[in-house]
Amino acid sequence: MSAEHHYLNAVEAYDEGKTEEAYEEARKAVKLDPEHIDAWQLCAETILPPKGEKPTLIQAAKSLAAVRKIIELDPNRTAMWMLGGRLLSDELGLLSEGLQWWQDLRHHLPKEVTPLVEQASLLADMGHYLEAKYRLDTIIEENMDGGPSQIAKIHQLRNQVIAAANLQPSEHFKPWEKHHNGWGAIESKMGKGPVSESFLFLITTVPVLFAVVIFSRQLAGEGWGAFCLTSLIVFATVLFGMRTSKKMFHNINRPAFNLLRAMNFEANTGYSVIQEDIRTSTLYMYIMQRKPVAWQERMIKIIEDNSPLPKNWKPKFPDFDSHLDDMGFIEDGEEDTFEQFEEE
Repeated sequence: MSAEHHYLNAVEAYDEGKTEEAYEEARKAVKLDPEHIDAWQLCAETILPPKGEKPTLIQAAKSLAAVRKIIELDPNRTAMWMLGGRLLSDELGLLSEGLQWWQDLRHHLPKEVTPLVEQASLLADMGHYLEAKYRLDTIIEENMDGGPSQIAKIHQLRNQVIAAANLQPSEHFKPWEKHHNGWGAIESKMGKGPVSESFLFLITTVPVLFAVVIFSRQLAGEGWGAFCLTSLIVFATVLFGMRTSKKMFHNINRPAFNLLRAMNFEANTGYSVIQEDIRTSTLYMYIMQRKPVAWQERMIKIIEDNSPLPKNWKPKFPDFDSHLDDMGFIEDGEEDTFEQFEEE
C-alpha cells in the first residue's frame, strides 16, 4: 500500500472523528514517504487531544516533532509555526526555545508582527523587561501592522513593561539568584493561595456602591438629573474600584508571581532552584495544579532529576537581528586589500 493511500485513509478517518486511526494511518504514510508534508501535518494535529483538553507530555512531544519536520519541508506553513510556538511555551514551558522558534520565523516572515509580540510576551514572563521593551520598540520602528488582538496584547505588554520600569532593578525577581529578596517574600506567603482580583473588587468596591445607591436619593434627590448623576458616580466608582483592585492584586500576590516565575525558570532550564519546603507548600501546589498536563509531567521529571544550577549561570538570548542577514541589511566585513608590490 502506497504512502498516498495511507494518507487518504488518514483523511477519511479524521473526517469521521477517528483521530487515533487517522494518526496511525498518517504515521504509516510518512514512514513510506518522509517528505509527505500533508501526512506530517495530520500527525501533528491528530496526536493532540480534542479542543478543550490538554495534551500529555508524549502527545506534545510527538506533535512538536511533526511540526519541526513540516517547517523543515515547508517554512511557509504559518499555522504550524503557531502550533509549534504554543507547544513550546504553553504546553512544555520551554521559553528559551520559544524565543528561538519565533526568531526562526522572522527569517521567513521578517515583516510579520506575531514573532515580535510573542518574543516580548515570553521575555516579560521571564522577567527580562528591557529586552521585551526592545522587541516592542522594533514593532513601532519597523511600522508593523497587527490585528485587533495583537494590538491589545501589545498595549498590555507595554503597560507591563512601563510598570516594571518604575521599579528598582533589584525588585525584579531573578530565580537564578539564590539570595534574592523575592525568595523571602515567597516563604512568607507560601502557606496559602493567591487572592483573586474579583475578591478584592468585592471587598473594596461593592460596599461603596451599596452606599452610593442607598444615599443617592437623599443627596441627589429625584428626577432624571439625579438619576444621571447617580449613574455617573456608580460608573466612576466601578472604574476606580477596578483599577484599585488590579493594583492591589499585583501587590498582594507578588510572592505568587515570584514563585510562578521560579517554576517557569525550572521548566525552561531544567535546573532545580526551588527549596523543598517551598515545593511542598500550598502556594506551590495551587500553581502546579493549574499548569498544563505536559508541563506538570516535565516538571516532575525535573524535580526527580534535581540538577543544580551551574555556578555563574546567566540567561542567554537568541540573536534577535539574525534575520537581517537574510534581508541583506548586515553587510559582510570589508575584505583586506593589499597594495600591489612591484619589484624595483
